[in-house]
Amino acid sequence: MKSKTLYIRWKPLIISLLISIGTGAVSGLLTQGNTFIFQNIKKPPLAPSAALFPIVWTVLYILMGISAYLIYAADSDEKCQALWIYGIQLAINFFWTIIFFNLQNFLFAFIWILLLWVSVLFMLMAFRKINKLAAQMQIPYFIWITFAAYLSAGIWLLNR
Repeated sequence: MKSKTLYIRWKPLIISLLISIGTGAVSGLLTQGNTFIFQNIKKPPLAPSAALFPIVWTVLYILMGISAYLIYAADSDEKCQALWIYGIQLAINFFWTIIFFNLQNFLFAFIWILLLWVSVLFMLMAFRKINKLAAQMQIPYFIWITFAAYLSAGIWLLNR
């Protein structure tokens, strides 16, 4: 039985990680002056401490970067389309924090996160066709976005 050797192309992997983590970092920098609102608004049951968010998002952005790298490195005609979907969902993700924290428009933030949820679902399906591990690495992100949509809906309803 022949074993498959894992070959890592370090430059594309690092670039992929920088894109995903960088997107989160820039979004965080643009909203850092307004994150206090999370402490001062009514939140639904199960809302975690604000301290949990940067930890979770860092892990998710790392998983996104590795997952996108796996798609980039795959030998597939569908990888371009999958990476476009990835880029679109990353852009939607980026703007959610600005809508929520800077604009403090909770209804629009809820609608926007539903758009993000759909885009992550499309990304998952596209990634699964190319590399199952890359898709599986996105499952925590999909679950977190689902939970974030619940929080966003609750915050909108409780703070109208």
